[in-house]
Amino acid sequence: MATHQRSRSSILSGAKVVIAQVGSYESNMLDIAEKAEVSRATVYNHFSDKEEMMLCLVESEIQRLAELAMHAPTKRDALYVLSTEISKDPALAKMIQSDPLDIAKFVTVTEHPLWKLAQSSLESLFGESHGVVLHWLIGQIASPLAPTESAKQADQMARTL
Repeated sequence: MATHQRSRSSILSGAKVVIAQVGSYESNMLDIAEKAEVSRATVYNHFSDKEEMMLCLVESEIQRLAELAMHAPTKRDALYVLSTEISKDPALAKMIQSDPLDIAKFVTVTEHPLWKLAQSSLESLFGESHGVVLHWLIGQIASPLAPTESAKQADQMARTL
């Protein structure tokens, strides 16, 4: 099981690197396998196709961000961590340039299970104010903040929560 999880994590990490280089449309399973240092067959043992892998990548990123925020000592620190992680993400930055339709789908709140995961993660951290936090973070996907601006806005947001 541990080897299986390591392979899956490597594939998702490789996918993120490839997306940061070429965008999601131009990414392919062969390049992802190469970056992950696994065979293409291993990639297909974990994911039936690129769409399934992309959904799993988004889910793992939501979980990663939630974990980082949960371990922050204060709400202000959690907000800052979330802001900086989103603002400096190279895969998101590349997708803004190369895959605007995918980004539009990502930032449209729906009933999709991944949105419910994002909302429930934020709700566990910020209570009823999670909707405001969600919209603040969504804005940073298209308009990333510099770290100093992330700090300033995290301070302001924490005071209003």
